[in-house]
Amino acid sequence: MYLEILSAEEKIFSGEVDSVIFPGSEGQFQVLNNHAPIVSSLSSGKIDYIEKTKKHTIDVKGGIVEVLDNKVNALIEK
Repeated sequence: MYLEILSAEEKIFSGEVDSVIFPGSEGQFQVLNNHAPIVSSLSSGKIDYIEKTKKHTIDVKGGIVEVLDNKVNALIEK
């Protein structure tokens, strides 16, 4: 699936990933390939994503995420 993480200042990441874990406002949730469509707010925490077996972590203060047709768009506050 394709993940794009943006902040107001910059594009943080854009590319294919195997999975991503978000700090949702109601608790952590994981997104995998073929996930159902969803829009969720994000709380303070960490976004973890796996790109070609390498794990990456980004600290966030909040934001919003949309999942649709194997594309994940996250607009975050750092």
